[in-house]
Amino acid sequence: MLEKSLNWIRPVIKEIQAYHVADASGLIKLDAMENPYQLPDDLKSKLQVELSKADLNRYPDPSASRLREKLSQVMQVPAGKSIVLGNGSDELIQMLAMAVADHEGDNDVCLMSFDPGFVMYKMIAAFVGLEYVGVPLRDDFTIDMEKTRRSIQQNSPAIIFVAYPNNPSANCYSEKDIEEIIALAPGMVVLDEAYHPFAQSSFMDRLTRYDNLLVMRTVSKMGLAGLRMGLLCGHPDIIREIDKIRLPYNINVLTQISAEFVLDNVEVLNQQAKLIRDERELLMTKMSAMSGLQVFPSQANFILFRVLNGEGAESANDVFDSIKKSGVLIKNMKADTGLLKDCLRVTVGSPEENQAFVSALSKAMNIR
Repeated sequence: MLEKSLNWIRPVIKEIQAYHVADASGLIKLDAMENPYQLPDDLKSKLQVELSKADLNRYPDPSASRLREKLSQVMQVPAGKSIVLGNGSDELIQMLAMAVADHEGDNDVCLMSFDPGFVMYKMIAAFVGLEYVGVPLRDDFTIDMEKTRRSIQQNSPAIIFVAYPNNPSANCYSEKDIEEIIALAPGMVVLDEAYHPFAQSSFMDRLTRYDNLLVMRTVSKMGLAGLRMGLLCGHPDIIREIDKIRLPYNINVLTQISAEFVLDNVEVLNQQAKLIRDERELLMTKMSAMSGLQVFPSQANFILFRVLNGEGAESANDVFDSIKKSGVLIKNMKADTGLLKDCLRVTVGSPEENQAFVSALSKAMNIR
């Protein structure tokens, strides 16, 4: 009976590797682009009081209207534009993909992005039966506009995802290139601004200029990763259609209360983001001074770097393992070829966490 049941699972699903989250038990966790700072104790106490008032026996506000209004203010969403909320950005990406997936017609519907990029674009395309086209980035992780123009013309993508800054390379693409992509796109263009607090560059104000532009944000990188909440902003007619796919009550009551409360005190998160930006520059300076590394520029809260395989040098896998043995967990990109060959990625943490990483990295690079 089990075999019969498994036969109904689509082959493409069987071939997919599940999204892997490494076990960070007992380690300094610098692998997931999280904010290392918690809320101050006084705000924690006040939040606990607010959470104690939650009617857990009742369903939450299905549209999270108060929270959406608060997000519109804090995120400076232009007047006349609408918001739909998701249980993290992943759910919003899935809702967008489901909205354009064609299971009845003969035409292949395409979702396009840039490689290397956020892995969920490709994974979710496979989940819902969309063709995924990844346009290769240049060696410096910038957009190759010649290839992009050709891909748009050949594939006519229903959605183009542009991570801004990109994950895992941490760079913001040229605004001129993005505006050309928006103009050329036959469908929607989604600017994924998950790392906006650290890039401080946005296309949010350009929602008034382009009707096919959508801007996606998350509160995860702001310091609220445990809430799992993302937002998608854009023209009301598009958002209305995407909202039809949203499952009822997808933003639970505790998330709504917590997010509203913290956004009322958003200056605390803004101060934390500044600390992280300052630490990022210090960390990049220290890493760039080390021999045997290629450190890429960052406009996010993480840094991508390559272990150079010179004579007698350790491999990226060796460096990763050594750092982990020193008690620090970072991300191994595990690429033997391509732009991410021999690359590792580290999240910018607190000063103490960053110093522990620098010490572990120095030790790893000096091992012969």
